[in-house]
Amino acid sequence: MSGVITASEPSWIIPFTGLSLRAFGRLVTALHREGADSPGRGRRWKLSLEDRVLLVAAYWRTNLTMRQLAPLFGVSKSAADRVIDDLGPRFALRPRRRFAKDAVLIVDGTLVPTQDHRVAEQSKNYRDSTNHQVVIDADTRLVVVVGRPLPGNRNDCRAWAESGAKAAVGNAMTIADGGYPGTGLVMPHRRRKGEKLPDWKEAHNKSHKQVRARVEHTFARMKTWKILRDCRLKGAGVHHAMLGIARLHNLALTG
Repeated sequence: MSGVITASEPSWIIPFTGLSLRAFGRLVTALHREGADSPGRGRRWKLSLEDRVLLVAAYWRTNLTMRQLAPLFGVSKSAADRVIDDLGPRFALRPRRRFAKDAVLIVDGTLVPTQDHRVAEQSKNYRDSTNHQVVIDADTRLVVVVGRPLPGNRNDCRAWAESGAKAAVGNAMTIADGGYPGTGLVMPHRRRKGEKLPDWKEAHNKSHKQVRARVEHTFARMKTWKILRDCRLKGAGVHHAMLGIARLHNLALTG
């Protein structure tokens, strides 16, 4: 069908996925190897695997409704919905199993406004949100772990353990901001009221802040996929989107 978005036209790929043509090709190859295009029961997909990958990425990138997105790909609203339900979870980032002995990780939580009230709660941004614990490698800046989403009113200190991020990281050195007391993570030195920190502690805090800023930069890049600014997906959909976008973020960094 003419006049629709398709992966066979390379000019659509970069703006709708945030990936280079090479990275998009690597993603399609990996999904094919993981069985995303294996024949199943029922009718065959109208769209090729490449076009379905583009559709899912475009949905996350633009946060268009199904009614808006489907005509752009020349399919029905229900077909677009089925593609996202089937392929979206397959994008999921696989958490890293092992870390080098000298690895330094950074963790922080980010809030994703989520319209499904079964998984969201009002948070400090006054919106119904979910709390996502994200761990990155301080050296490569790649996302290595994404915890399970928790209600947005859950503080980072609790969410670190309850989301599964703590168990996934194990004993690897992990730094965090001051919102993780009692967790054993490397945090900045705290100043008591009326106290002045010694110069070495001030220098340590400055260095800590500069390194920890890398996870904030990661959040900024991930939220160029606009679904993380207002997620309409139900149930586990917000978790699948977060895991998938973490994988896309890593692909975008590595080219």
